[in-house]
Amino acid sequence: MNKDALRIDAHQHFWNYDPTSYLWIDGGMGRIRKDFLPRDLEPLLKEHMINGCVAVQARQNDEETQFLLNLAKNNPFIMGVVGWVDLLGDDLEGKLESYVSQPLMKGFRHSLQDEADPAFILQPGFQKGLRLLHKYNFTYDLLIKTPQFQATLKALESYNEMPVVLDHMAKPLIKTGEMEQWRKDIFALAKQDRVMCKLSGMVTEADWQSWKFEDLEPYLDIVLEAFGPERLMFGSDWPVCLVAAEYGEVIRAVERYISKLSASEQSQIMGLNAKKFYNL
Repeated sequence: MNKDALRIDAHQHFWNYDPTSYLWIDGGMGRIRKDFLPRDLEPLLKEHMINGCVAVQARQNDEETQFLLNLAKNNPFIMGVVGWVDLLGDDLEGKLESYVSQPLMKGFRHSLQDEADPAFILQPGFQKGLRLLHKYNFTYDLLIKTPQFQATLKALESYNEMPVVLDHMAKPLIKTGEMEQWRKDIFALAKQDRVMCKLSGMVTEADWQSWKFEDLEPYLDIVLEAFGPERLMFGSDWPVCLVAAEYGEVIRAVERYISKLSASEQSQIMGLNAKKFYNL
């Protein structure tokens, strides 16, 4: 690993914790039921020679986006923000116009995995919203699981220009070892060459108490084959990862896996791809 190359954590979160705003943080996640702010992450980035990070939304409201932008403006190591905006809202274009003037605003995400309708993305209004994101040069982070794949494939096949990145490898069932359908879906999505994939969120899909590198490896093999080094980027998913692994353990797992690649390919995955995708 070239430690002098640009290294970016392309996926992490911040929050001031309260149980009503973060209902997804359940009782089994005691480790992360507290505040996580830039002062908590900055020492970890320095320890592991990470130059900067991309802060991703963890709540679906406009206040979340402004919260992250304010943190980024006051902490130079936060290189960009992936916020939330109501893609179905009547005032969407006006909001996007206001965000264009904020250079730290890079893209947006909606938690499709939590929608009751697996075809939520196919709503005409949502499709229109995605096209507006592209019009204003924003990226889109795709948060889905297996039930949302078919609708997502159909939605993305209808146009092929906006930069899209798949978060957390679509959360494969690492704990149970299932992968057949997920593998088919990954290869189908990867056929669209403007779609990238984050090597993130793996340890929380494995057995939190007993996961080992060998549990992750088959899934990493699949995304590497499907996307290639030029369309993968490292993300820690800190602090969510802490329910299963320390920050350093997450980095070391990815570094161990990509150590078989060339130095230039490793540099792509550990920072250069994120820099290009998010225009950091």
